[in-house]
Amino acid sequence: MATDDASIGPEPLTFEADLESKQKKGAHKPVFAEVFSQKSKKMRATKRVHLLVNPYAGNRSGRSVGEQAKALLEKEGKVVEVHHSAYEGHLMKIAEELDTKANDLFAVVGGDGSLSEVINGRMRANSEKKELFALIPAGTGNSLANDLGISSVEGAIHSIISGVRQNLDIARVEMGNGLPGSEDGTTVRYSHNLVTWGLGVDSTLKAEKMRWMGPIRYDVGILMAIMANNRRHATLTLDGVKMEDDYTLFLIQNSQTGGSMLPLAPGASLDDGLMDIGILKKMTRRDVLKAFGMLKKEGRHVFHPRVDYHRFKKLSIETPVPAAINVDGENIGSTPITMEVLPSAVEICIPPSE
Repeated sequence: MATDDASIGPEPLTFEADLESKQKKGAHKPVFAEVFSQKSKKMRATKRVHLLVNPYAGNRSGRSVGEQAKALLEKEGKVVEVHHSAYEGHLMKIAEELDTKANDLFAVVGGDGSLSEVINGRMRANSEKKELFALIPAGTGNSLANDLGISSVEGAIHSIISGVRQNLDIARVEMGNGLPGSEDGTTVRYSHNLVTWGLGVDSTLKAEKMRWMGPIRYDVGILMAIMANNRRHATLTLDGVKMEDDYTLFLIQNSQTGGSMLPLAPGASLDDGLMDIGILKKMTRRDVLKAFGMLKKEGRHVFHPRVDYHRFKKLSIETPVPAAINVDGENIGSTPITMEVLPSAVEICIPPSE
């Protein structure tokens, strides 16, 4: 990531090695950042809950998880309004059209994609007001729930009724509307989790065709993409610093974990006003296999010599021809893309510290 002037642009982030961890793939585990950089707030718990349910989440377990969540919330005296999605993207429309009052809570039953839809719907309806969200994990990709320390319906409900909340950054993402070959103008999405370009998107496109395999489809998709080893040229600009080269993958993260619970961004915090990017430079198949092996071994990929790691407030990606973009686990857009971090744009319920 060299520039003409090393003082310009984002400082490359170097990781401290956790010397108490065993070496795997030639490296120690990195010392991970705190998931939140700010102190939590304890507020009076909200009274009315909009429960937005993806019934297809988690191999169609979303409906039963929603029923369980509704019963637990009503037992705690909450007024619960339930909304079920009927198709992909429906939660966004439902969330945007909700009749809301001050201090309402938007609780999402599903995975990262479901929460993304609801946040996007509310940002479209009212981007000036900071609103409160909760995640009740029921999807196959529960990376944010993992970072929040929520692993069960009961734990999610406890985080809601406790009144403990944290700020959550999101990024405004403007890109081509639709995948390459089917673009239709531009679109704006708001990302709370991750944005991916390159091999990572190639792998998820392949994984989407193998949903019947469950979470292991991500591993199979990655292996297929690695073996293809497509050439990918891009111009990447981070906070005004432009870099042009062949690259393997951009992992742009707000959360630390991604699909299949992979520790993609050990340095990421959800509320630091920045997003993290792991840049996998041009690699041979052997290099890529090693980097992904290190990644799966607790984020050791940050020590790979062909991986750079930065933080930014603004980003853009341009490519010679449109290339696919994945936002919060959904393959929905194409380059060119611009991103801007919106610090502490929303709030999220978290479990109270014991």
